[in-house]
Amino acid sequence: MIKHLRRYVLFMLGGLFFCLGLVGVLLPILPTTPFMILAAMCFASSSPKFHQALLNNRYFGDDLRRWEATRTMKRRTKKRATAVIMLSFSISIAVLWGELILQSMLLTLAILLLYFLWKISEEKAG
Repeated sequence: MIKHLRRYVLFMLGGLFFCLGLVGVLLPILPTTPFMILAAMCFASSSPKFHQALLNNRYFGDDLRRWEATRTMKRRTKKRATAVIMLSFSISIAVLWGELILQSMLLTLAILLLYFLWKISEEKAG
């Protein structure tokens, strides 16, 4: 009984994280990749079918497989994420022109996101 409940909860969490990751594609404050990693972890224990579907996804499957195998990212992926973070946060800050406190909060959040992104180990060449 507990095993079935655990699988059900992990499956529901996987679905929630997947949805948050999809929303993160549109919202600069919500990162996509960490939510997809969490979804993959949940589905690995609850639904091999959904887990495999995430790993085979043409947009983020390679990154998820790499993360599961080595806990690393490609430099190219980091550069793309950096560009998206900088662009989306710049637009958000510009829209809030005159709101110094909100602009400062967004700038601080962007810096923190970039800091943690670039702390992740990179895939070794070869």
